[in-house]
Amino acid sequence: MTTPASSPRPHLAQRILGAPPARVAVLGFILLLMMSLNTDVEISFAGRPLKAVAHTVALAIAGLAVYLGYAFFVERRVASELSVPGMGREFAIGLLIGAGLYAACELILMALGIYRVTGLNPWATMIPAIAMAIGSSVYEELLFRGVLFGSVEKWLGSWAALVVSSLVFGLTHLINPQATLEGALFIAVEAGILLAAAFVLTRRLWLSIGFHLAWNYTQSAIFSGIVSGNEAQEGLIRSTTRGPNWLTGGNFGVESSVIALVLCTTCGIVMLLMAVKRGKIVPPTWKRAGASGH
Repeated sequence: MTTPASSPRPHLAQRILGAPPARVAVLGFILLLMMSLNTDVEISFAGRPLKAVAHTVALAIAGLAVYLGYAFFVERRVASELSVPGMGREFAIGLLIGAGLYAACELILMALGIYRVTGLNPWATMIPAIAMAIGSSVYEELLFRGVLFGSVEKWLGSWAALVVSSLVFGLTHLINPQATLEGALFIAVEAGILLAAAFVLTRRLWLSIGFHLAWNYTQSAIFSGIVSGNEAQEGLIRSTTRGPNWLTGGNFGVESSVIALVLCTTCGIVMLLMAVKRGKIVPPTWKRAGASGH
């Protein structure tokens, strides 16, 4: 009787680079460099939106390839978080819910008389935001959910990964032009929980990428809103917004409003409860080791 050949033991360098801290440092650094390159592309082609979109799509594909390559060649695994089966459905659901959540925020402001539509711009004004939405959603989800959440979860479990990834994700928005600590903390709670919950529930990145892309695009391209403290760009709808900052989000954007905090956090908590019910929560490594010993 023959025994199946065992897979070769990874080299020392592979074991080191595949460990969570090195994965965050090395793969995270590579993706950060590519993200900054993506930003440079958006700035360079600001007056040529179709070229900006084409280059951003190419860079997004390159970022996905780098992530997949690191998983395959360094971690010696298949990156199931980017698996194709179910991708279309999860991505489409993410787009619908992301756009719906943002539109709901503006509809509430409209019902309160705070947000008023004054006219419409040409359809072409919706094109430039495509590059921004694709670049931010793909790279930030690869970095914060794929790399950071996945690496922390491997050692400390899902709940610690949720806290760490949410805080880091929110605080990194402090580098934006009109950033405020309040806005960064709002993002840490509402978006951090929502996007991490999407990852935990599906164990893939497509749902969170869809959420992220649709929220940013709807905010900028349709409602001409401020995206996380960045300068507002002209979108489809011309409007005026007058009301208290706790409802409008002020110079940081709607994501710094109580409305977005309640809607997005509630959606995230619902998904987390679904993930718990379906047994998707990963315990810390020491609890896994203890369980396997019985």
